[in-house]
Amino acid sequence: MDSSKPPDSSWPVLFRALLEKHTVADAAHDLEHIRRVVTNARRLTDAEGADWRVVMPAAWLHDCVIVPKSSPDRKLASRLAAARAREWLIENEWPFGKLEEISHAIEAHGFSAGIVPLTLEAKVVQDADRLDALGAVGLARTLMLGGELRRTFYHIADPFCESREADDSVYTLDHL
Repeated sequence: MDSSKPPDSSWPVLFRALLEKHTVADAAHDLEHIRRVVTNARRLTDAEGADWRVVMPAAWLHDCVIVPKSSPDRKLASRLAAARAREWLIENEWPFGKLEEISHAIEAHGFSAGIVPLTLEAKVVQDADRLDALGAVGLARTLMLGGELRRTFYHIADPFCESREADDSVYTLDHL
């Protein structure tokens, strides 16, 4: 089997159904974010020759557990998502194995986890996710999430952190 090609077109339908049924998204991690990450991951997989049997499930399920940005457990989000993804793949009889590789790709995708991606596939998923944080879409996601969390837009006396440390838990603009 060609590892750069999706294993079966029915899997994205199943991933989407699982996400719609079980995932509570925030403004920045909705189903459209997932679709953009999957699209980015597909392009990167083709360009880099990564194994789509690892990248596809990891891209679809990378945010299957959402821990609020304001939670002290935020750093655990990608590990929790990896564990949930593994459970779903086993329950749904994922026929291609590679559960360790998929789990690692999900664990390493998140910025707050601080886990270094060790495989090409983990790097692809991390890059695909981070690409969605750039440009107009990334800015819109940041602003939407700041509004959802009721954060102040910027520090009125020092909006660009010239004489203070940035704190995006208080000021949305500090995230940029």
